[in-house]
Amino acid sequence: MGNFKELKLTLDKTLKTGIIKSNLVPMIAGLTLALYTYDYKLTDKILEIILAIIGTALIIGAAGAFNNVYDRDIDAVMERTKIRPTVTGAISIKATVWLAVILAVIGILALSFTTLLSAFLGFMGLFLYVVPYTMWTKRRTVYNTEVGSLSGAMPPLIGWAAIYPDITHPALLGLFVIAVLWQMPHFYAIAIRRHDDYKAANVPMLPVVKGIKRTYLQTNIYLIIMILASFLLGSLSLGLMLVGLLLGGIWFIISIVAYRQEDSTKWARMLFIYSLLYMTVMFSTIIIYSLMGIIFNL
Repeated sequence: MGNFKELKLTLDKTLKTGIIKSNLVPMIAGLTLALYTYDYKLTDKILEIILAIIGTALIIGAAGAFNNVYDRDIDAVMERTKIRPTVTGAISIKATVWLAVILAVIGILALSFTTLLSAFLGFMGLFLYVVPYTMWTKRRTVYNTEVGSLSGAMPPLIGWAAIYPDITHPALLGLFVIAVLWQMPHFYAIAIRRHDDYKAANVPMLPVVKGIKRTYLQTNIYLIIMILASFLLGSLSLGLMLVGLLLGGIWFIISIVAYRQEDSTKWARMLFIYSLLYMTVMFSTIIIYSLMGIIFNL
C-alpha cells in the first residue's frame, strides 16, 4: 500500500494533476457550449465527450511531464518546486520522457477520433507549452507568460472542436480571449508572491524584472481587454455576456482598490484569490447554462 501511495504521489507531481483538473473545466465549458450552440443532445456525442476528456487530460499531463524534465535545474532552486520527482530522483528522466511521449501520442489519437481539428489543437497546445514557452521564452523574456497563455487557452477550443469542427464562432473566440487574458493577472500574482524563488532561478517574470507598478498597469490593461471580450459572448447569450462583464468588472475594481493600499503582497493575494473565483464561476456558469439549454431545450 505504501509503494502504491508513493507511486501515485510521484505521478501526481510529475504529470501535475492539479493543472489537469483545472484545465478540464474550460475544456468542458467549450464542449458543452458547442453542444448547446449546435442543438446536440448529450447522448448524440457521448463518445466524443469521453474521448475529449481523456485526450485533453493525457495531453496536459504530457506537457507537465515534459516541462518537469526541461526545468529540473531551475526547479531545484525554487522552494515550491524542489520536491518534484524529476528533481529528487524519485522518477528517472528517461522514464519521464517516455511517459510524456506515450501520453501525448495516446491523447492526440483519442482526440483524432472526435475531429482532426480537435487533435490538431491538442497537438498545438502541447507544442506551444513545451517549445515556445518552456524551452524558449520562459528563461528569456518577461513576455513568457503571454506566450504560455496561448497554450493554456487551448482547452476551450479543443472541447468545442471535438463536437463541431469550426472554431470561428464569436462566442468561442470570446471564450478563448478570456482564457488567454485570465492567465496574466493570475500568474503575475503568483510571481509577486514567489518573487524570491523566481529571482533565484533567474526566471524573468514581469514583477521580478520590471517591478510592481509596471505589473499593475499591464494587469489592468489585460483586465480591460478581457472585460471587452465578454461582449463576444453576447453573440450567443446575453446572460453569459452579463456574467462576464460583471465578473471582469469586479476584478478590475479589486485590482485598483487593493493596489491603492500600497501593499503589493496583499494586492497580489487579492488578485490570485479572485482569479480562481473568476475562473470557477465563469466556466461553471457556461457549463451549467449550456447543460440547462441542452436538457430542457431552452
